[in-house]
Amino acid sequence: MPDYRRAWHPGGTYFFTVNLLQRQGNDLLTRHVDLLRGAVATVRARHPFVIHGWVVLPEHLHCVIELPPDDSDFATRWRLIKVAFSKALPKTERRSSVRMARNERGIWQRRYWEHLIRDEADFRAHMDYVHINPIKHGLVKRLTDWPYSTFHRLVEQGVYPADWAGGFEGALGYED
Repeated sequence: MPDYRRAWHPGGTYFFTVNLLQRQGNDLLTRHVDLLRGAVATVRARHPFVIHGWVVLPEHLHCVIELPPDDSDFATRWRLIKVAFSKALPKTERRSSVRMARNERGIWQRRYWEHLIRDEADFRAHMDYVHINPIKHGLVKRLTDWPYSTFHRLVEQGVYPADWAGGFEGALGYED
């Protein structure tokens, strides 16, 4: 088994990609986005973190979050978010014998992608990546049309203009 190394940095700002186990044709996250929001809110109440950027896509999500200065435990936060979301759903998914033996649900991939943000340029690049994803995956032609993103809040705060990705649609093959 590979030796995965995590960057544990108290107060760190991290980019994450978290996937559902069954990605093909799955819209579980957007269909149940309120349950996901509730799970995140519940975990944040006990294990605080700042959400800088977040996008929920049908079968995966991306986010940039910042941990408190004395805390580097993002793993507990993700475990609790996944568990809370999973518990809120009826048990209808197919589960392998291994998952059944471990009493695990068949909703999330076990692992996730994590990246410790290193500087302001890295932060901006990952924030842009988070927010461009609905266009990248062909879900919308304009970011303002995707409701499951912090993009709208950041437009209100003046971080992004409402037409921020206007130059990318054609480059990605999604012209009006």
